[in-house]
Amino acid sequence: MASDAKPETTGRWAHIILGVLFALSGLYFAVGGGILIARGGSWYYLICGLAILALAWGLFRNKLYVGPLYAIIFVATLAWSFWEAGLDFWPLFTRLFIFLVAGALLAFAIPSLRRNAGAEGKTGLHAAIGGVLAAAAIVMFAGTYKDRGIYNAPAPTAAAAVTPETEHRNWDNYGGNAEGERFVALDQINRDNVQNLEVAWTYRHGDIPESPNGLGREDLNTPLQIGNTVFFCTPKNNVVALDATTGEEKWKTIIDSKLANWARCRGIAYYDGTGAEPNRAQAGVEKRFGYVANTDPGVCPRRILTNTVDTELIAINADTGEFCSDFGTNGRVNLYDGMGEGPGDYKQTSAPTLAGDVIVVGGFVSDNVSTEVPSGVIRAFDVKTGELRWAWDSGNPAVTGAPTPDMPYTRGSPNVWAPMSYDPQTDTVFLPMGNNSPDLWGGNRDENRERYSASIVALNASNGRPVWHYQTVHNDLWDFDIPMQPTLTTFPKDGQDVPAVIFGTKQGMFFVLDRKTGQPLTEVEERPVPAGNLKGEKYSPTQPFSVGMPQIGNELFTEADMWGATPFDQLLCRIDFKGMTNYGLFVPPGLEKQLLLPGSLGGFNWGGISVDPTGHTIFVNDLRLGLRLQLGERTSEDEVLPAGTSLPMAGTPYYVKEKTRFYSPLGIPCQEPPFGTMTAIDLKTQKIAWSVPAGTVKDASVLGFKLGLGIPVGLPTIGGSMVTQGGVLFFASTLDYYLRAYDSSTGKELWKGRLPVGSQATPISYKSPTTGEQFVLISAGGARNSDDRGDYVIAYKLRK
Repeated sequence: MASDAKPETTGRWAHIILGVLFALSGLYFAVGGGILIARGGSWYYLICGLAILALAWGLFRNKLYVGPLYAIIFVATLAWSFWEAGLDFWPLFTRLFIFLVAGALLAFAIPSLRRNAGAEGKTGLHAAIGGVLAAAAIVMFAGTYKDRGIYNAPAPTAAAAVTPETEHRNWDNYGGNAEGERFVALDQINRDNVQNLEVAWTYRHGDIPESPNGLGREDLNTPLQIGNTVFFCTPKNNVVALDATTGEEKWKTIIDSKLANWARCRGIAYYDGTGAEPNRAQAGVEKRFGYVANTDPGVCPRRILTNTVDTELIAINADTGEFCSDFGTNGRVNLYDGMGEGPGDYKQTSAPTLAGDVIVVGGFVSDNVSTEVPSGVIRAFDVKTGELRWAWDSGNPAVTGAPTPDMPYTRGSPNVWAPMSYDPQTDTVFLPMGNNSPDLWGGNRDENRERYSASIVALNASNGRPVWHYQTVHNDLWDFDIPMQPTLTTFPKDGQDVPAVIFGTKQGMFFVLDRKTGQPLTEVEERPVPAGNLKGEKYSPTQPFSVGMPQIGNELFTEADMWGATPFDQLLCRIDFKGMTNYGLFVPPGLEKQLLLPGSLGGFNWGGISVDPTGHTIFVNDLRLGLRLQLGERTSEDEVLPAGTSLPMAGTPYYVKEKTRFYSPLGIPCQEPPFGTMTAIDLKTQKIAWSVPAGTVKDASVLGFKLGLGIPVGLPTIGGSMVTQGGVLFFASTLDYYLRAYDSSTGKELWKGRLPVGSQATPISYKSPTTGEQFVLISAGGARNSDDRGDYVIAYKLRK
């Protein structure tokens, strides 16, 4: 039946604009889809792109097939999306949302197109279709705000009441106590009243960290609290003492470290020579054979010890802020003495560790620069005099003190850059070991250096001799050093609480070791892994997989797991993915481009674990960032490498051709969310109790524009958490600017306080000895890769 509708030209520009947008999209899909097919990927994008090009032609020519063709495209896309992603929201969102929006716009434009083609417009029908699609798009976008946490079972937390005998007194070590539990036995602030927190005081120290691309200065500081004083270090290693109740400055010692590249001060140490307010770590000396107490407190009866990125160990009077003249040379010890000259950085970025009457330091060594970088030697200095008491060089265990021309420290031996922990009951220091330099090639490694690489090593604090070690990666070729402080707590096994060492790795695994023997308390399997083909390389046929504990963020990804905010960047991620070798953990580096996921940031990083020992529950935050990795082969030792090569691996047959984050062009990780979580693990069951996305995109930027949306995607996290006996877990190291409080049992967010800038620090809590009020304290200097920077130390307490 012929239509009596009259042809019209209204809406023609709308059709042209839509046609251009569809044509560009179709061309993009067709070309990208062709490249993806050539790499063995999905045919969807090419087919969809050709169909969209035909649709665009129909819009230009007023063809009536436009509506039915889009319906076919949409239904096919819907079927393909469910086939690839199932009912998983985030993969469905990136595949369908833009098609819903485009379909709604097209539906509203079709009546005009039909009239221009001489057909009946059917405005009501297409308006209804457009309305349904628009409503579906709105519902789907609203769904991005939904909590997509995993809630398996309540975690056993706050299982005992705080008593006067067990009540927390001081946060006297970097990890709260020497064992690194980050637990506070206080319950004045609890899950029932935490929503009443308010700012008690704010202090600004004036040392704003400048860090373009995250490679400069950062504020990662975890303060100490002793009595009514809070001590902390700034990004320039300046040390400040504040009144813990009022925030009033007591003193400030200016050190002003000069190094600005990868400069950070994660923490400091405290020692009391008077015995009036001793650090709990001081008790370890009493375990030593023949120990005789030294009652002379020295020039500084109480002292703060800090190590700097300028390679100094400094002692400061805790009461006055003056340098301790009886320590080293006018309060300073040069940590570069005996390290030898060479390329790359050697510096201290983590807090020194008090172990009885010695202060133990490791060091950060530049990755992948050369085989001739400084040693990873671990050294212990007398806490009062600064005299070197012992040294342990994993590359040459015969070295026990200062190096000599005949017995130097081993170049490039495994180092310890992350915080250490200490058990005062056994006088043992626990080291999270890095690997040999350069990280990505191991042909030069001898038996000694390989033995302790990527291991936990227990050292006797009196002489620095190894008690035991446990290796988590054999012949580490991936920079999978142990990135966090080992946490010393008890592990429930066979009806007993066994003293244990618990830590996470960059591979997204947890290991639980017997603290006395170093043997696993949960199941670990040695699994076969592939070998590579680099000349001179040594490949381990197996690697340890900790299967008795949950693994987080290290599953094997496929092309279908690639993600993007839109189908356009998702397509680029798919093309990128199919252009790399990828078969899970322990893909050996080679001349072909490879994907490591998780990459060398983790997994887990230096933020570490917090523990509620009353319920045997641990809490950990993670980041899920992949890494593109490709090596280039040298033709000679003096070969001029390509311009821009920053990781030359001098002294090896190879250099790093590419080592970049696996991001889309929008700067978004290419795998589906979450990109970071906070997780509670019940040690009794060795299962995840709950896991929630960490933070929102409110303060994240894409292409230079801040999103301002509270969508809980879960973004990469870096600092640590703190848990209290009031059943509250505090955490601030998200990319949005909040200090959050979670119910430690359920994972429910109970409160969040807006910070002036982001934080990468670990919060602490304490009870004021003058007012009896409980405080929560956080340092906020700016989130990682954020342009918003600050110099804030902020304390919270309950509103009266």
